[in-house]
Amino acid sequence: MRADLLGDSVDGVDEVLQAVDGFDEVLVAGLLRPQPAQAEGLAALALAVAGSPLAARVAEAAEKTAAGAAGEDHFVALAAARTALLGSVHDALVQRVEEAVGRARAEEGATSAGSVEHAVNLHAAARSWLCDLARAGWQGIDHELVGGAAPVVSAMLPDPALRRLATLLDGFAAELAASCPGATLERVPVRRWADLWSRAMLLTVPGAAPAPAVTEVSGRLLPLGVDVQEHATAVQAQVHAVLEPADGGTPRLVRASVSAPKPDTVVGAGLWQSLRPRMALLAAVSEGRAMDLDAMPMTGEGDLLWDDARAGAGEAAEAFATARVALPAAGAFATAPLDRHPAGIAVPVLLEGYAVEQDEGRTVFRVAGLRLPVDTDRMPVAGPLTPAAVAASGACLGLLRWDAREFLLQPLAVERTVRKKTVAVHAGAWAGGTADKAGVRAEKAATDAVKVLRERAGKLLRK
Repeated sequence: MRADLLGDSVDGVDEVLQAVDGFDEVLVAGLLRPQPAQAEGLAALALAVAGSPLAARVAEAAEKTAAGAAGEDHFVALAAARTALLGSVHDALVQRVEEAVGRARAEEGATSAGSVEHAVNLHAAARSWLCDLARAGWQGIDHELVGGAAPVVSAMLPDPALRRLATLLDGFAAELAASCPGATLERVPVRRWADLWSRAMLLTVPGAAPAPAVTEVSGRLLPLGVDVQEHATAVQAQVHAVLEPADGGTPRLVRASVSAPKPDTVVGAGLWQSLRPRMALLAAVSEGRAMDLDAMPMTGEGDLLWDDARAGAGEAAEAFATARVALPAAGAFATAPLDRHPAGIAVPVLLEGYAVEQDEGRTVFRVAGLRLPVDTDRMPVAGPLTPAAVAASGACLGLLRWDAREFLLQPLAVERTVRKKTVAVHAGAWAGGTADKAGVRAEKAATDAVKVLRERAGKLLRK
């Protein structure tokens, strides 16, 4: 791995992010009566895409918006420009990562045809609400405005084709509601809310995000590790793995995800109890086994649409052995256009031979002259991998990410020496169950919490 390449600046990234930041600040005060500073931010956004096919539409949108006369189509054009700029940053960073790890270039994923006329009225209702948000700005939100999303979400949720947008709107509205009134906010999550607004706005355009084409794949699946993403009412586990096709084709980097709703009181090891019944792959991760896939559905972006009926337990497959032997030759899939965002970069890598340093309370790996920060905050508490284990490690299998304008490493597993023996510690070691004493105690506490919640729910239902 050419780690030194990750420390070099990527041409154009800073300038693009500056234009994006300028537009994001425009949304803080709102676009009902734009001020001169907001007009400058809009003009900078238009200038940043001046050499692209979006140029004419974005220039018109910026001009109309600065004059306070923007319509829905103009807001869509601005969201498209912002998304395109961040997509260009994503592509430039991914190219740099590919150069550093020496991995094959991604292939473009195919998409399936879909009806662009589906539920036009609901898309229009969602777009109208998002435009109202943009006019009010984050400092102008109140409960009445934010509550306007509720009937739209309720109408969308029963339709599987609209559930992606409905879930995004629901979560976005919940965040805004928790921050109302906007005039009293001491700190506004400027980039995050602009991300959510832009993505939702584009998803209201029928046909903007066609479903990826689905194929069936067979072969041996070699897990690398588990990334856990948790919110107050939901949890997702995403298994990163290498797929060795049965036909002897090029090994590929793939993902398999499982999600579940949860009460906000279920945390830690209790999360696995919600996820295990939905995906047998989690047990294979804990036991260090491969899985044999037979006609498993997979999207053009490398996401397995997991079906336990199409997977069987395979032979032993240790993650670090997979990382050393199979990972270097594994090719990646392309990212869908609307998913091209720097925050979505998560590239599996193996680091060895690094020195561990501490810098203002955070762990840093020094490798090949590069100081690579380690994001231990992303490690799930529902596992034995701790910051102390990372600091004492000699090898680290993790996800290379990009945040705050620098590359970071999210550990999935580490190797450390204990009593002259090399021991592997995995973040997802408890995913399928564990005999580890700490894990057993955590599981029992979570089980007790779930029992109490079920009893209370039962009493409420009986009333």
